Amino acid sequence: MLPEDAPWRTIWRLAWPQVLMMFFHFIIGFVDVYVAGMLDVRVQASLGLITSCLFFLLIVATAAANGAVAAISQSLGAGRTARALRFVGLTLAMGLVCGLAFTGLGFAGQDLFFALLQVPPEINDVTRYFFSVYLLLLPIYYLFLVGNAVFRARRQVMVPLYAMGLSAVLNTFLDLGLGLGWWGLPDMGFRGLAWATFGAVSAGAALNLWVLRGQGLLVRAALPAWRWAKPALAYLFRVAWPAGLMQVLWQTGFLVLFAITAALPADNINALAGMTAGLRVESILFLPGFAFNMTASVLVGNFLGAGRPAEAKAFGYRIWGVGVASIGLLTLAVWQFVPEISALLSPEPAVQAQMRSYLFYNFLAIPFTLTSMILGGAFVGAGATIYNLAIFGTTVWGLRLPLAWFLGHKLLGRAEGVWMAQLASQMVQSMTLLYFYQFGNWRRFALGGRRRKTPEPPVKGAVGEPTTLACEDDPGCPKENP
Repeated sequence: MLPEDAPWRTIWRLAWPQVLMMFFHFIIGFVDVYVAGMLDVRVQASLGLITSCLFFLLIVATAAANGAVAAISQSLGAGRTARALRFVGLTLAMGLVCGLAFTGLGFAGQDLFFALLQVPPEINDVTRYFFSVYLLLLPIYYLFLVGNAVFRARRQVMVPLYAMGLSAVLNTFLDLGLGLGWWGLPDMGFRGLAWATFGAVSAGAALNLWVLRGQGLLVRAALPAWRWAKPALAYLFRVAWPAGLMQVLWQTGFLVLFAITAALPADNINALAGMTAGLRVESILFLPGFAFNMTASVLVGNFLGAGRPAEAKAFGYRIWGVGVASIGLLTLAVWQFVPEISALLSPEPAVQAQMRSYLFYNFLAIPFTLTSMILGGAFVGAGATIYNLAIFGTTVWGLRLPLAWFLGHKLLGRAEGVWMAQLASQMVQSMTLLYFYQFGNWRRFALGGRRRKTPEPPVKGAVGEPTTLACEDDPGCPKENP
């Protein structure tokens, strides 16, 4: 499992499918918004609102996925396939249970939820319909996200790529077919968009489960007894809760940054429009960044599981170097066409000027942003998500937002102050992460155990041969805890 002979080739083989996978994710969101805009502005507004809400409903799934990557990649790096199999079963079961729980809570509290959101009456019916269908989808969506994480942790990155590609193609076909009545399909309008998402995500999840079953990972032996599951869940929770809370702080911080920009004393509307358009361009550079983030999680976890922290640290630096260099060159290429891109995305000269200003500061921040993303991924692979929570949370809420308000509203009185605050916070954030990556004892958060020197016996049901698992593969044993 360890990529010792061809490290650079391994990084590339893990990264490029995940870059393409993030591109498919972008296509899904783009087509949804495009078709919604063709239907009605109310549908587009409802979709945007509910998509934002869906993120919060999926935070637990994202956190569970982080726990799965850390536990499974470390277990496989240690050569403990039985432990890895049990973590596969445990995280999938946890995702399904949490998805069902959030579905029930969502239906029970939807009136309170809509009251808190202050949904305008003119889009209330459309928004409620989207919300109801997405609530039904939650258990499947949880399985989809956790399943993708399981395959990434096993370095089988082509499976989630195929699953996301299938979802993107099916979502596009059903959006246009059911949403607009193309190809002889029933014209369901906004209802068609909701069920298109349901069908696309369900197809991706079904493909994942089919492959898991074919590989012998959906077997009775993958569902551990409570004696094993109790300490294992404690480890997963230790990894997951900081990751989930960090996502909450990050996303709410971004909403506050939007509010600070919207309340600027001068040219606030153009600044908000320029920021929104600039984010679309900037997101293209984030796609490969997320791929390197996930690659760092898996490979750092593998080497820590093998009891080789020095190699884990070195691989994190390799991935960081490749990511910053490659995406830095891409940023320089895109930078040459910023005026043309600005004119394409907005006909208003004032908005174009704000977009160019936003991209200038945020393109300067790209090396620092990538440093944060990739080293943050390494901490996830180590199970040290508490570092990400502390550093990201502090720099966003303790530096970025107060500085954006001071520069944008008091010192400069214009949007450029907000963009400067983003650059400054990214610099501090990345340098802090780099310091703790170099000098912090983040390896202590990994699971115990070193790589086996003798082959581990097969698990009953996984490959058709019965076995009694050794005590060292049981985190409930006195000698090892997950």
